[in-house]
Amino acid sequence: MDNADLLKQLRIERHQREDHGSRSGRWPWAIGVVLVLILLGGLGWMLLGHSAVVVQTAQAVSPTTNSEAGAVLQATGYVTARRQATVSAQITGTLTAVLIEEGDHVNKDQVLARLDDSAYKAALDTAVAQADAAHALVAQYQSQLAQNLRDATREESLATQGLVSTQLAEQARTLADSTRAQLASQQKTAISADAQVVEAKVNFDYCVVRAPFNGVITTKDAQVGEIISPFSAGGGFTRTGIGTIVDMDSLEVDVDVNEAYIGRVKPDMPAEAVLDAYPDWKIPAHVIAIVPAADRGKATVKVRVALEHKDGRIVPDMGVRVSFLEVKPKATEQAPKGVLVPANAIVQRDGHSVVFVVANGKAQQRAVQPSTQEYGELRLVPAALNAGDNVVVSPPASLRDGSDVQTKTTTP
Repeated sequence: MDNADLLKQLRIERHQREDHGSRSGRWPWAIGVVLVLILLGGLGWMLLGHSAVVVQTAQAVSPTTNSEAGAVLQATGYVTARRQATVSAQITGTLTAVLIEEGDHVNKDQVLARLDDSAYKAALDTAVAQADAAHALVAQYQSQLAQNLRDATREESLATQGLVSTQLAEQARTLADSTRAQLASQQKTAISADAQVVEAKVNFDYCVVRAPFNGVITTKDAQVGEIISPFSAGGGFTRTGIGTIVDMDSLEVDVDVNEAYIGRVKPDMPAEAVLDAYPDWKIPAHVIAIVPAADRGKATVKVRVALEHKDGRIVPDMGVRVSFLEVKPKATEQAPKGVLVPANAIVQRDGHSVVFVVANGKAQQRAVQPSTQEYGELRLVPAALNAGDNVVVSPPASLRDGSDVQTKTTTP
């Protein structure tokens, strides 16, 4: 094949150029359409797939023994101690030791603090010495009186025999009587000295501060080196108390009942107390007394309520809600395990019962096995949920695990 034939084969005819140009011109349009569709799909997925689903939620609550169903009245109040004391010394002195801290459990007569006792020890030693001297004089007068009585008897015998004058016998008897009077006076002085010893010993014992009863230290108000006094002398430089001790066995509840409903409350009426700090713990209680005085400003009457179970978790000034009951709940009645949720919060997904829990703005799907036991509009879920969880009420069909949600809360 010569060169002319080769050049002829490489030549592109006009109709071939037109067909190739028409096919290459359609490709940019097709690519552009595909890109637009992809962008529109992504935008739609972002707008629809990531838009927050507005749902209504309710809190899962712990089931109770339903004792509140028989409550005739509810009131709020605080835990109070009927027996508490601010411990102080009965004398003025400087603290040399403070042996308590907040939270310490102490027993009756346990040493809580000590004061500087040097002055009181000296006073006690002086009183003891004076008492010893007084008793020594009593012994001296007793001996002297015995001798004077013997002398008087002898003089009277001699006077009877006419060997001495009657005057000498009378003088001997007078001396014995005088000694007897001095002995009686000295015995009174010795008694007074003994009383001074007792007083000095009491003051010396006051230098040791002891617990007046069993209890728990709630405040520590003084430190070593501070002056303490039963009086408020000295302004802020003198402490009037070392600390406060509370008898935890004397804790009870004071509640304010609206005077319009006080007629529903009776002495010894059964009640149930719930501490704000432990809302799931119901404490059996009963009414001690209705205080016969009303608060004019609040239009309330104070009611004292006894807690039948004592526990270390109960401390003074805790907030309490008290339910006054028609009848005392049975001791054997126990709350079922699990939580209560609205019945319409349980839906079917893939043939399983599920509940959607809202946490951190997202829906979490949890498989549950609800109990057949019903509590009105609530259903018992024995497991998979905790009290306080926010569950979605009537979840929409579009709600899925991990969906963004916007909530509005209701009460179960």
